[in-house]
This record gives sequence, C-alpha cells and structure tokens, in this order.
Amino acid sequence: MPIRPFQPEDLAALYAINQASTPGVGHEDDAAGLGALFDMGTCLVATDDADTPLGFINLVEPGTMAYTSDNLRWLERWMAEHDTTIHYVDRIAVAEAARGQRIGQQLYEAAFALTRSKGRQWLTCEVNTDPDNPGSHRFHARLGFVRIGEARFAPDYAVAFYARGIDG
Repeated sequence: MPIRPFQPEDLAALYAINQASTPGVGHEDDAAGLGALFDMGTCLVATDDADTPLGFINLVEPGTMAYTSDNLRWLERWMAEHDTTIHYVDRIAVAEAARGQRIGQQLYEAAFALTRSKGRQWLTCEVNTDPDNPGSHRFHARLGFVRIGEARFAPDYAVAFYARGIDG
C-alpha cells in the first residue's frame, strides 16, 4: 500500500473521505477548510496502485497556534506537565470501501516513523466519547495507545485523549 505526502490534487477525494467519516472526524464546511488544516500540518495519503487516495492521516506540531483546537491545547498542557514531546494526530480517515484492509494501521505506522524522525517521544490523538466512537477506541487500543485523560468541551462534545510512546 503506497503512502505518500498530500498533493493538492488529492483534496477533493480526501474531503469526500473526511465528510463520509463524520462525526468520527471533524466536519469541514468545504474542501478549502480541510486544505487549510493540511497546510498547518503534515498529511500522509494512502493510495491504491493507480494513486487514487483511499485514506489519510494529518499530523500537527504542538505550538501551532493557527490551529485553533481545544484538543491540541489540552495535549500541549499534558506535554508540559509530563516534560515530554508529542506529535498530534488531527484526524485519520479511510474511505468506506477501503475499510478492513489495515489502511488505518499502515497510516499510523507511517505516522510513528515521522514522529520518530522529528525526535518526538509520543504520538497523541483524541477519540470522541460524545458522540461516542467505540470502534476508534478499540482500534487505538489495538495499536498500543493508552488513555491519558478526558475532556468535555461542549454539552454535546467530549473526547478521550490517547498517547503511544515512540520506540527507538
């Protein structure tokens, strides 16, 4: 399964994958909004052999203030309290037709390698608890992530935070 950096011509396909994956990932009003998130981070794209995008993972560095995320701010505080370094998964999404092929796991393996290359000690993310996303909780646990905290940011929005140490 090829995994490569995001290219601008991927945006329409990745926007469709993102929107089909809500509420498990954040909704974006338009493709430009998703593209702006990619511009703030590092987006890796899984493709088929014809280079058609099947899924993506977007990583954001701590301290990226243009990224106005309560989740990242919570994780930055956790990082400071634990005197460690993190890389944050803004979102991961896989096209419905491509699920069950371990694409998410392969995207995370690429994210672990990128995080390691940047000298970070932890890869972090959040998973919705309201509305709940039980499949994502199981997926992250299977990959070795541990729950490090929880937060409620709105009456209808709460998350659990996860982290996995980077070996090597």
